[in-house]
Amino acid sequence: MSLITLLDEIKGCDLCKQQLPLGANPIIQAGNEAEILIIGQAPGIRVHESGIPWNDASGNRLRKWLDMTPEYFYNPNNIAIMPMGFCYPGRGKSGDLPPSRLCAPTWHKQLLDHLPNIKTILLIGIYAQNYYLAGTPFLKQYKTLTERVKAVNDCPAPFFVLPHPSPRNQGWLKNNPWFEADTLSTIRKQLRSNR
Repeated sequence: MSLITLLDEIKGCDLCKQQLPLGANPIIQAGNEAEILIIGQAPGIRVHESGIPWNDASGNRLRKWLDMTPEYFYNPNNIAIMPMGFCYPGRGKSGDLPPSRLCAPTWHKQLLDHLPNIKTILLIGIYAQNYYLAGTPFLKQYKTLTERVKAVNDCPAPFFVLPHPSPRNQGWLKNNPWFEADTLSTIRKQLRSNR
């Protein structure tokens, strides 16, 4: 199966549509030549409505963190985007609900098999980190998001961990100024080597 066919299948997926308040609208971006993969949580309502990944305030902050223009970011042969949950999960008491647990085991490996050039994988938020780093010494040693992000040089390649760039995390960013001052420079250096 080609990547184009697989992406069409993913975009047509409705496995958990009964649980989704706005119905299924899988959001994904990938090209065969992509060297950077972003694995986040799940699309927010604005992304659900536009169909464009990271097309919101969180995406604006993420592109700033990564020092990427929208033109570069939205070229699927530069950046592949594969969230833990492909559809908007709905609203909870303190933000969006967790991503569907069906997407990653159903689609991620198939998609990764079509992305042979990936050199760097950004794991944004705890859902992606817990899924992809499960059982690793890194996850056993660094229990909290803050500890993981601070230990940027200990994270096993090809992974880097990031907090979610949501405006809701403004307090975390204020309390951890080392992240923007130090950690991001390490990540940017790696990303520049992919270009």
